[in-house]
Order: sequence, then C-alpha cells, then structure tokens
Amino acid sequence: MTASLLAAALACAERGWPVFPLRPGSKRPALHGETRCPRSGPCASGHLGWEQRATTDPDRIRRAWASGDYNVGLATGPANLLVVDLDVPKPGAEGPDGAAHLRALTERHGQPMPSTRTVRTPSGGAHLYFPAPLAARLHNTAGTLAPLVDTRAWGGYVVAPGSILPTGRYESVAPFALRPLPPWLRGLLTPPHPCVQARAATGRQGYGSAYTRAALDGEATNVRTAREGTRNAALLRAARALGRLVAAGDLARPVVETALQEAGEASGLPAAECVATIRSALNWSLAHNPTGRHAA
Repeated sequence: MTASLLAAALACAERGWPVFPLRPGSKRPALHGETRCPRSGPCASGHLGWEQRATTDPDRIRRAWASGDYNVGLATGPANLLVVDLDVPKPGAEGPDGAAHLRALTERHGQPMPSTRTVRTPSGGAHLYFPAPLAARLHNTAGTLAPLVDTRAWGGYVVAPGSILPTGRYESVAPFALRPLPPWLRGLLTPPHPCVQARAATGRQGYGSAYTRAALDGEATNVRTAREGTRNAALLRAARALGRLVAAGDLARPVVETALQEAGEASGLPAAECVATIRSALNWSLAHNPTGRHAA
C-alpha cells in the first residue's frame, strides 16, 4: 500500500501539483498544527502549515511516505488548480446530489456541463479539476454555487487519486486532460471588488464614517501584526468588534470580510482558517446585536 500511495504522490508532483501527507485511511493532514508546532526543522523560522509545506520535490516526498501509508493531500492553491467538489447527500438524507445541482446550474446559465479531469470519490461524489484563472486569486467556497457543490482553491486541498479510505479509493476517471474553467463558472466564483459589493448590498460605499474607517484599519493592523500563537484570537476579536458596526449598518459585511481576510493571511494564518473564524465571529456579533441594520 505504501508503494501505491507513494506512486500517487509522485504522479501529482510530476504534474507540478504540490502534495503533503494525510493520515492513513483519512482525509485529515498528518502534519502538526500551530499549537503543537515544535519550532524546529521546517518550522525553525516559524510555523508552516500544510499549504506552505506541500512540495513537488521527489526526495522529500519519498522520505515522507517512507514512514507510513499516508494518503495524499493535493494543495490546490499552490497547484494553481480550482477543484469543484460534487458531494452526495448524507446517509439517510434525500434529495439531489451535487452533480444534479451543477447540471441544473449549467441549464440556468444556458451552458454545457463542464468536461475536464474528474476524480471519483469513495462516497460516490466527484472532483472536477480546472486550471485556476491567473487574473484572480480564488479561495474555497462551500455551497455558494449550489447545495452540495463546493470549490477548493487557495487555502484548500483535495484528496488525490490513489488515496484510500475505509469506504473505498479515490479514482481518476475519463477525461484525464484539464480543460479551461468555463467563463460563466469563473464569473460566479470571482468576487466583485469590495466597493462594488458594498454598494450592491447597502446602496452606499460601505466604508462608513471616518470613525468606522479608522476602526476597520486599526483592527486589520492588529491582526496583521499579531504574534504567532495569538493570530487566530486577534482575528476573532477584530471580527467581533467590527461585527457590531456591521450590525449597526455602519460598515458593509463584505468590506469587513475582505479587509480581515487579507490581514489574516498576511499574518500567516491559512486562508481557510481565516474564512471560518471571520464568518463565525461576524455571525456571533449579528446574533448578539440584532437591532441594527444588517449589511449582508
């Protein structure tokens, strides 16, 4: 099994797709997190997450997979990939799967179903691989396009073909070639400029008064300059504080999300962790300040 998993990792690396080990029989990274970082080896100058440690170096890959039957994580951002993840309903749940929702989405846009390299997942879902657009740094989405349709880009990863779960194997299916991301799909995934988003949501610039602009800049600076080990907590505090201004209608939520996402990533936090923390903190603020004019 180790030999086949090593071959799967090397096959990705040969295509220029950085990989990192996942726990045997699992989809979870086998690398340590920031709270357990020994600050030695690759992390001697500061903690490096799985996205930073993913590699295409064959020697590093052979050394990593020599010690166990690790599944293969493919870091989609550094690989310049956009992967559409089509899931299936949870056991016992009824309704269409992600593939059906994507077909309905293509029909609404009058476009053909995207055809590209496809990986079948053990659950019966599928991963559709596309080259990421060079003009936009796309991040992960979860249900934004349609139910059970997620995407993985910067801050995300997929389990590479050849990896094995207790329920089965990830397998490549035809066609094997990467096809360009359809323009209509790229348009849905590329967020508008924050100012445009804010005007659409609130009918005004979205940055509020001089006071609120100063608050936004100050909180973003606090996050950007936070020390290792305190970065996520600083991001949480900033999002909750600015969330009160969002609840009052003084700031547009997209403006806050964009500013804090950039600050969090600049501080060294993984993009996916920033997204989750910001969303949770803003939702908390809106729930605890329900009387204001929510800028969605």
